[in-house]
Order: sequence, then structure tokens, then C-alpha cells
Amino acid sequence: MNGVRLMAPAKLNLFLHVTGQRSDGYHTLQTLFQLLDWGDTLTIERSTTPGIQLFDGGVGIPREENLIVRAAKQLLPQDQGVVIHCDKQIPMGGGLGGGSSDAAATLLGIDQLFALETPIDDLAAIGLQLGADVPVFVRGHSAWAEGIGEHLSPVDLPPRWYVVVHPGCHIATHEIFTDTELTRDTAAITMSAFFAGHSRNDLQTVVERRWPAVHDALVWLGQFAPALMTGSGACVFAAFDNESDAKQVAERVPAQWRGFTARGINRRPEPVMF
Repeated sequence: MNGVRLMAPAKLNLFLHVTGQRSDGYHTLQTLFQLLDWGDTLTIERSTTPGIQLFDGGVGIPREENLIVRAAKQLLPQDQGVVIHCDKQIPMGGGLGGGSSDAAATLLGIDQLFALETPIDDLAAIGLQLGADVPVFVRGHSAWAEGIGEHLSPVDLPPRWYVVVHPGCHIATHEIFTDTELTRDTAAITMSAFFAGHSRNDLQTVVERRWPAVHDALVWLGQFAPALMTGSGACVFAAFDNESDAKQVAERVPAQWRGFTARGINRRPEPVMF
């Protein structure tokens, strides 16, 4: 086998509470990650040239900052080479976890391609060094998360279809977490409290104030079903019981925004070797 193809699924935060801030500056959170059946596709192939060659459609991230390259460097044997193609669908700065999911897929793909047999806990620990959201994608299961995102409990969520709207702005997570008006002391809740409706996204108020387009998208989508922002934005979403209802709403998304439908999944599809 000379290559492996992996789906790097997008995620939604079905809620996001900021419960505190540690002395090192990291914020502690509670959230529920819902994986989607939509995302990027990574193809990783062996190369006779040592090192990492990346083709990602020119997304414009400097090589030293690119999470795919940084992840590959963590595992690739020193004398080996890979060519990585990323079919990029997940928008940057949208709160859908694209960079983190790509990093996780890279770790999983290189581990499988070179038969390294790295324990999943070790891969998740490597992923955490790259970003707080990487471990959930490494483990590949929708999950309840606490801490800075590293304490994960797998959750099987009921089947739902989602309409996701990107209002056309790029939001840097760092800007939101450093905003002086961000709520940082939300009390922890139980999973049963979430399912009873006692939840929100603590970042949403800050984002709506700074980016009116996110507010406008929430108001528009909220006409059809309760709408919420995912992550630190900019994407917003609403849940529907079936694909037909979701597609009818997605077809009405205003032309200045990007809208799509996706199905919630509990497990990431398995990699395909070739």
C-alpha cells in the first residue's frame, strides 16, 4: 500500500460554555462536539523524496504555521517522504474545526501508512500540542468535552440534519478569547441539563457585537429553527429532523452567504488504503 485517503470531518459545537481561565492563559470549557458527514479530504502518499510536500489548493497559510505540515513532522520517520493533497472544503475562520481536523487526519494517515501503531492516547496527546480541538478528531467520535478540550467522553447523538450558514467573514479565535467582555465564569452543567435546553455559546455575544453579519445570519436562520453559532464563529447552524426540511431551508440562504446541509455522524469514516 502506497497511500491512504481520509475524510477530515467538520464539527459543530452544539453548545460552548467558558467555565474559567487557567494561570497559563488557556480557557476551560464545556462543549458537545457533533461530527458531520461533510469536510475536507486528505490523500497521503509515500514519496521517494524525503520530507513533506503539501498541495492544499493555495489556502495561503505559511508553511511553518500550517497544521498539516506541523502534524506530519510529529510522526513522519526522518528518512521518509510523503506527498499530501488536501481537498479543502471547510472554510477557514468558520468555527467548523477545519485546521484541527486536517491535523488529526494527517496524524492518523501517516501512522497507518507507515504502520507505526502509535496508541490512540499518544496520538491524541500529540494532537493537543497542535490545538485544543485536535484530540476529538483524532479519536473520531462525537463527544462531550471539558478542560481545554482534552477531556473527552464519547456520545452517541440522535440522527439530525443541519443547515450551516457562513456569513462571509473570517474570525480569529484569539481575538474572541482576549475580548474583555467575554463571559469566563459560566457554571458547569450536566449532560442532562444540556438536553433540557440549558445551554448557549458564550462566545456568540462577543462575535455578534464585532461582526454584525454573524448576527444577521443568526436572525435569518432563526426564522426556521433555533440557531446557534459554532465555535468562535463565523458559521451558524440549525438542526432539523430530516434531510428534506434542511435542504429546503438551505436553498433559501441569501446569495451573499454560503449555505449547505450536512448530516450529524457519531463516528468518522475509516481511512482507505490504496
